[in-house]
Amino acid sequence: MTITLTLSPTMTDSVPIVVDWRPFRTERTLTDAETTDGAVTLVWDDRRRTQFNPFFLRDNCPCNECVLPLTREQVFEIVDAPDTLAAAAVRISDMPAHSVVSDPAEGQTLQVEWSDGHASAYPAGWLRAHATDPASRAERRAQTPKLFIWGAEHADGLGVFTHDQIMTDPAGLLDWLVALRDSGLTLVRDVPTEPNALLGPAERISHVRETNFGRVFDVRSKPTPDSAAYTAVNLPPHTDLPTRELQPGYQFLHCLVNDATGGESIFVDGFAIAQAMRADYPAHFAMLTTMPLPSWNRDDRTDYRWSAPLIALDTEGAVSEIRFANFLRGPIDAPTEQMPALYAALRQFQAMTRDARFRIERRLTPGDMWVFDNRRMMHARRAFDPRSGARHLQGVYVDRDEVRSRIRILSRQTG
Repeated sequence: MTITLTLSPTMTDSVPIVVDWRPFRTERTLTDAETTDGAVTLVWDDRRRTQFNPFFLRDNCPCNECVLPLTREQVFEIVDAPDTLAAAAVRISDMPAHSVVSDPAEGQTLQVEWSDGHASAYPAGWLRAHATDPASRAERRAQTPKLFIWGAEHADGLGVFTHDQIMTDPAGLLDWLVALRDSGLTLVRDVPTEPNALLGPAERISHVRETNFGRVFDVRSKPTPDSAAYTAVNLPPHTDLPTRELQPGYQFLHCLVNDATGGESIFVDGFAIAQAMRADYPAHFAMLTTMPLPSWNRDDRTDYRWSAPLIALDTEGAVSEIRFANFLRGPIDAPTEQMPALYAALRQFQAMTRDARFRIERRLTPGDMWVFDNRRMMHARRAFDPRSGARHLQGVYVDRDEVRSRIRILSRQTG
C-alpha cells in the first residue's frame, strides 16, 4: 500500500512511500461497522464478527501525524490519548481515505472519527490480518511456519543445496533459508575450498557475528588450544557458546581439508529429544526447563559465564532453545534436596543424545558445508588422528534474526 506525502510546504514534488512493506491482502469484505461503548465491531461477509479495542486501533493509526512517513516508525504515544477515548463514528468506504492509496487486494477502508477529534483510516486487509477475535488469532497461529522435527529415519531427507544455487538464484536462496529455518540443518555442496569461502553464502544473508574466536574461526588441531574443538579429541553433542547470554543462532562449518582418519560429524536434533522427554519423562522435562545450569568458558584472556535452563520454552510453551555443552558446564548451584531429580534429568538427556534414533552421522568432504541452528541442533565430532592427515574446517555464526529477516525480504521480492 502506498501513500503520497508532501515533505514540506516549499516542495512541490510528492514522494511515494509505503504504509507497510508487507502486503495485507484479503478476499473478505466488510458488510457492517458499528461502535459499542467506544469500541469498533466489524462484520465480515463470512459472518465473522471482530471487535477492536479503541486504544488498539488508535495505537495503530497509520496516518502521517502518528507515524513517521519515511521510516514507518511510530511517533504517536498511546499515553497521549485521553482516558475516555472512544470511536465517535465509523464508516466503510470502497475508496481510499485521506492520502491512503490501497492495493485493491487489501480491500475496503474503515474510516474512524475519534472522540478527541483525530481521524484514522485502516485498510480491510490490515484489519483482517490483525483482528483479535479467537478465530482470527487461530488463523494467524496456523500460518506460523511448522518446524520439521527429525530423527535418524530422516537422514536422507534433509535439505541439500549447492553453492551456486545460494549465490546466484534468489529463489534458491529462499528455499535454502526456509529449509534451514524449519529443519535446523542443511548441507551445502560445492563450496570453493579456499579460505573464507564460507563468507559468500553467509553474507548472502547478512553480516556475521564475531566472537572471541574471531569473525571466521579455524577448526583444526592446535598446539595451544583455547577450546576442545581445536584438539583431536572426541566432542560429544553440544551447542556452541552456551556460555553467552545469547548463543549464536546459525553456525556454518565448511570443510577445506579432511584427510585425517576419523573426525566424522554427528548431528542431533535437540528439539526431537526435548519432544520425546516431554512425552516420556515429563518430570525430567520440567526440571530441565526450569533449573538453570551454569556454562563456563575461560582462558587467560577471557572469562564467559552464563546460567540458564538446558531447555528454553517460548510464551506458548513450545521448545525454543537448547543450551548444552558438557565440556563447558560449571558446578551446578541448586538446593541439595533437588540434586537427585536434577541429575536424573540431566543423565536422561545425555543418554538420549547417544541414542541412535536421534543421530545422523556423516563424513565431510572438501567443499561440503553444514549450516545448522546452533540453538536447536547439537553437533559432535568423533576423535581423529592428526598424524594420519590434515583436517581443516572454518566456521562463522549468523544470528537467527538475520535469517528470519532475509526470508521475509526474499518472500516479498519473489511474491
